[in-house]
Amino acid sequence: MSTSLMTRPHQSLPAVPGTAADPLLATARSEVLVATTPTTASPNPFGIARPVHHQNLRRGVRYRVLVPESARMAPSLGSRLSKLALAGAAVRTLPEVPTDTLVVDRTTAVYRADRPGAGIAPFRHPGVVAAAVEMFERLWFTSAPLLPDTTELAARERELLSLLAAGRTDAAAAEALGISVRTVRRLVAGIMDRLGARSRFMAGVKAAHHGWLAAAGPVFNTARERVS
Repeated sequence: MSTSLMTRPHQSLPAVPGTAADPLLATARSEVLVATTPTTASPNPFGIARPVHHQNLRRGVRYRVLVPESARMAPSLGSRLSKLALAGAAVRTLPEVPTDTLVVDRTTAVYRADRPGAGIAPFRHPGVVAAAVEMFERLWFTSAPLLPDTTELAARERELLSLLAAGRTDAAAAEALGISVRTVRRLVAGIMDRLGARSRFMAGVKAAHHGWLAAAGPVFNTARERVS
């Protein structure tokens, strides 16, 4: 990530305590972008454990939230993320979120203040806001969607997962289910998207975590046969 995106120009608002993020967020009219590095549910200026986020969602404010991949498995944070997603926020994960950032209505960008303990530093300089949005969009493009805890699989999807975990190829799984190889691959792609997985192996591990796999094991067969 280019350090130029993190440059703080002189045209900024004074640093304010972290709790001041709430009144700033409460002014949102259309959109809030959140990139946060913490993987605990403890309240912080850039975290998701804040009632103001849910209040904004009820008011119709659009939310996009980026969190580290490890947040999915963090105690209590995973359920909070799921609740935020079910409330209407678009939540995605990355292996690592490089910085804490808030962008409110694309008019104010908020970073951690440079001085330890100084709270947050809001910026309204158009260049800083544009850089924050650009950074967020780049990260969003490579991120994976969060899977809400309440998401369930259809019976056919569960059976397909079990077949692939047992080592069946796409063609063999298709034959066993009485569907085409193309349909198998479409179903797998959909499952991967719902799990926020970037590979079949990762999807298998996450499916096992959610209890979606039979005793055959958590690893998808990675063979990709050509469709004739």
